[in-house]
Amino acid sequence: MANTALSAGRSKSIARLENVTLSFGDHIVLKDCNLDIVEGAITGIIGRSGAGKSTILRLIDGLLLPDRGHVYVRGEDVCHMNEEQLNQVRQKISLSFQFAALLDSLTVGDNVALPLREHTKLSEGQIRRAVRDALDSVGLIDAYEKLPAELSGGMLKRAGFARAIVTRPELVLYDEPTTGLDPIVTNLITDTILKLREKLEGTAVVISHDLPSIFAMADYVAMLFEGAIIAYGTAESIRDSRNPIVEQFLEGSEVGPIPI
Repeated sequence: MANTALSAGRSKSIARLENVTLSFGDHIVLKDCNLDIVEGAITGIIGRSGAGKSTILRLIDGLLLPDRGHVYVRGEDVCHMNEEQLNQVRQKISLSFQFAALLDSLTVGDNVALPLREHTKLSEGQIRRAVRDALDSVGLIDAYEKLPAELSGGMLKRAGFARAIVTRPELVLYDEPTTGLDPIVTNLITDTILKLREKLEGTAVVISHDLPSIFAMADYVAMLFEGAIIAYGTAESIRDSRNPIVEQFLEGSEVGPIPI
């Protein structure tokens, strides 16, 4: 696991959901949901498909606002910010999309450079150096001039990571980073996330159905079920949980309180 020995001084929240309720039409996605994201740690969020895990990431990034409750980043409530204030908060956060979301018409280097060109006043020389450093961090330094169509699925994921970390954010949000990848590439992606957290000396949240990957990298794990976090703790405590819902989910069993 990534960093089990977090000191008491670092065990503070960089982001927090407090009694968050959010619905899309008649569908309640989150209901009185509470979650702390510990600074300097990797937090994994697990749960069934459609449970609202990715919604949590979008709430933290300010892309969605709750119907009720509060979302704090660095102690500031993003629910009451204007767009300019939200953009300032977003400078500290980066979201790595599930399918990388690279622009097909741009080279990998230009895709990674986008956040720097849009949100900084760096010179082209400075941008090029930052992009090369980000690509080197994910093992893609030779892909600078390639187009996304020339990359494999795992390479696309890592190019997305490079774009996510090129601004050196304090908090990186990874949405299903290992979806559709074979076990070898999944291990590579898991190792890359661990290395990036160390490089940035920052915090990460990972949404995934890949339980071995989650438990290989996460310091803390939260389980989302029926709109609320029903279990939260260190990775070891969740793996050893006697909560019947957690047990059934981790075992992948058809028998238990989770309806099939």
